[in-house]
Amino acid sequence: MAEGRNACVIGAGFGGLALAIRLQSAGIATTVIEGRDKPGGRAYFWEKDTDKGTFTFDGGPTVVTDPDCLKELWALSGHDISEDVELVPVKPFYRLNWPDGTNFDYSNDHEELFAEIHKLNPKDVEGYRRFLDYSAGVYEEGYVKLGTVPFLDFKSMLKAAPALAKKQAYRSVYSMVSSFVENEKLREALSFHTLLVGGNPMKTSSIYALIHKLEMDGGVWWTKGGTNRLIAGMVRHFERLGGKVRLGDPVKQVHTEKNRATSVECESGWQDTFSAVASNADIMHSYRDLLGRSQRGWSMGRRLARKSYSPGLFVVHFGLEGSWPGIAHHMILFGPRYKGLLDDIYEHGVLPEDFSIYLHHPSKSDPSMAPPGMSTFYALVPVAHQGKLPVDWDEVGPLLEKRILDEVGRRLVPDIHDRIVTKFSYAPKDFAHDLNAHLGSAFSLEPVLTQSAYFRGHNRDDVIKNFYLVGAGTHPGAGIPGVVGSAKATAGLMIEDLLGAGGPGANTVPMGTRA
Repeated sequence: MAEGRNACVIGAGFGGLALAIRLQSAGIATTVIEGRDKPGGRAYFWEKDTDKGTFTFDGGPTVVTDPDCLKELWALSGHDISEDVELVPVKPFYRLNWPDGTNFDYSNDHEELFAEIHKLNPKDVEGYRRFLDYSAGVYEEGYVKLGTVPFLDFKSMLKAAPALAKKQAYRSVYSMVSSFVENEKLREALSFHTLLVGGNPMKTSSIYALIHKLEMDGGVWWTKGGTNRLIAGMVRHFERLGGKVRLGDPVKQVHTEKNRATSVECESGWQDTFSAVASNADIMHSYRDLLGRSQRGWSMGRRLARKSYSPGLFVVHFGLEGSWPGIAHHMILFGPRYKGLLDDIYEHGVLPEDFSIYLHHPSKSDPSMAPPGMSTFYALVPVAHQGKLPVDWDEVGPLLEKRILDEVGRRLVPDIHDRIVTKFSYAPKDFAHDLNAHLGSAFSLEPVLTQSAYFRGHNRDDVIKNFYLVGAGTHPGAGIPGVVGSAKATAGLMIEDLLGAGGPGANTVPMGTRA
C-alpha cells in the first residue's frame, strides 16, 4: 500500500465499488462506507420468504451492457471476473410489445433483426443500416473517446464540441432516429433506450444513440443469481485486495478545513481521517447534506437545486405461481401514446391513466430467482419526480400498482391476480428515503445537453481539491457503463493526486500477483 495514503468512498453502488477497486488495485488503502444494511445502492435486493419458498427481487439495474468495463476491474490486479461472477447472455435483448399485439424481438443477430424490421416496414431495413452507422460514429466520439474523460474545465468541453456538433448532438435521439426510419413503432424501438438512463427520447441528445451500438457490440447480459451477485462479486474482489467495507452506518458529515476534506463522520459516531474522500451518494445529498457545513457545500446545494432532474420510478415486484417460458427476460410494453406520455412525465408532472411498462422476468434466464414452479417479475413505470408530482405515494401507490398488474394481466398473464404469491412496490418516496435521491429521482440529473460533460457534476470538486464525485450525477451519467466509466475518470484523478504522475495509473496492473 502507498505509504500514508488512504481514501474513503461514500456509497457502495456500482460507481463507488468500481472506484474503490481501482484505488485499492493502485495500492491506495480504501474504505467504502455504506449507509444501508447491504451494498449495491440502486442495485439493492430483497429476499421474500413465502410458504412456496424464497423469491429474490433485484432493485435494478437489471441490464448489463459493456461487460468489458466490468472485466477491467478484475484485470487491474491480474484476476478474472469469472472468479466471482457468472455472466450469461440474454436473447432477445428485449421483446417490445404494443397494444395492438405487435411484438418486436430486439437482438444483435443482424439477420433476425432485419427480418423483424422488414415485418414493420420493408423500406426501413436500409434506413436502419444507416442508423447503425450513425450509432457507431457517436459511440466512437461519445463513449470510446469521451466516456471516461473528466471534464474539469470548459476548455476540455470546447475541444470535444466540434466532433459532437458534426454528429448533430443538438438534435434529440427521437428526431435523429426519425430521420433514418419512418415506421412509428420502429422509431419507438430505436429511441426508448434513453429512458433506461433517465432521459426523455424527445429531448435527450442524439449522442445517446450510442447505447444501440454498445448493445450491438457487447451484447446484453444477466448476472447468474441476480444483479446483486455482481455487486457481491465486486465486494468480494475489493476485500480480496485488502479493501474495507463498512455497512449499516450512514455518513453524517464530511469535515473540511479551509479547502480540504479532512475526515468522515458517521451517524454511529465513528470518524476517521483520509487523504481523499469520494462520494457515490446522490450529488445533491453529497453537497447539501454531507458538505452542508462548508461554504462550498451550501453554495453547490443552491446551484444544484436549479437544475433539472430525471423522473422517478414506480416499481411493482411480484412473484407468481407457474412458469412463463413465453414471456421474454426483458419486455417493453408500450402504451397507446409515446410523445404524449413522455410530456406528461417530463413536462406536465401528471400521473397519466396510461403508461409504458418495462417488464423484467429474471426467472426466464435463471430459475434460481424463484422457488420451483414459480416466477419472479418486476414491472417498472417512469413517473414524474416528487418536485413535479408531489403526491402521497402511500395513497396513490396501491391504485397504480393494481393498474399496472391489470395491464400485465391483460397483455400476458390473464389470471395474474390469482397467481400472485408475494408482491410489494417501490415508489419515488422510497428512492428519496433509502437512497437520499433528490426529489425521489431515479437517475440523478436529467441527461440533457446543457447538463452533460462539463455541465454535469465534476469528478473532482473545483474548490475542495481532495473531494471527488462518482456515479450518475457525474459524466457520463446513469446506467452501469456510465457509472463504471465515471469511476475510471475519477480514479485516474485520485491516483495522480495521491501518488503523483509517476505512481501506478488508473489503467495499469500494479498488483500482478493473485491475493
